Amino acid sequence: MKSQKKFKPTYSIEFFPPKTEEGKAKLVEAREKLAQLHPAYFSVTFGAGGSTQQGTIDTVKEIIEAGYSAAPHISCIGSTKAKIRQLLEDYQQIGVKRLVALRGDLPSGMGGVAGEFRYANELVEFIRKETGDHFHIEVAAYPEFHPQAASAEKDLENFKRKVEAGANSAITQYFYSVDAYYNFVDSCEKMGLDIPIVPGVMPITNYKQLARFSDACGAEIPQWLAKRLQSYGDDIESLRSFGYEITVKLCRDLLALGAPGLHFYSMNKDEPTTSIWRELELRN
Repeated sequence: MKSQKKFKPTYSIEFFPPKTEEGKAKLVEAREKLAQLHPAYFSVTFGAGGSTQQGTIDTVKEIIEAGYSAAPHISCIGSTKAKIRQLLEDYQQIGVKRLVALRGDLPSGMGGVAGEFRYANELVEFIRKETGDHFHIEVAAYPEFHPQAASAEKDLENFKRKVEAGANSAITQYFYSVDAYYNFVDSCEKMGLDIPIVPGVMPITNYKQLARFSDACGAEIPQWLAKRLQSYGDDIESLRSFGYEITVKLCRDLLALGAPGLHFYSMNKDEPTTSIWRELELRN
């Protein structure tokens, strides 16, 4: 963890683009409450094959117009260089300084057509070629390894390629094992990688939803934690109280190790992230 301790901690929050007018109103309300925490930036996700592209752009514009820093996700799979080039120009024009560059997943119905990009490192390299150092580029990291990776070694090699292509820092998939993060960083250090690797944090508020997300993205819920969460059944209040304690402890342990910040997956809600943030007394 020596490599991580030298970086100034960065605390940030993630949103997804709302699809309804009601969702937009709720996001604005949540955003204004979360803005009181003074996060370094709000990131905004991007759907498979660009399925939420306009929603991402609109949400990013609203965040910037409200006076906050926004970091849009850019997913390259199924896209073209011309489309990505135009997107980069659009983001430069509205004042975006930070991007989250991802490979992304193929949208349904596209079969094996990947477009002009195959991997995230190719996207990072393209962004650098097109825009120089204008953008701070974040990439994804997987302490428990990407579910589609052929092996742990291959996944680390993929991450190294993204760093060597020009990534400034990384945000991890969420996890609940401090050891997974520690070992991943240790492996990166042995490979000579020297960028901030910020842990992604998913507050626990709904076990069924968490299990569904985790199954889809390959994040592991330790058996002891799953059993404990299941034991609460319909007692949502007790589950959330326990989930809060577990998440706060996870964050404390990560910061004590030397993690260079935290990135909260807010699910467009303000309360869970706000409570954890204030309990930890986080400051950018």
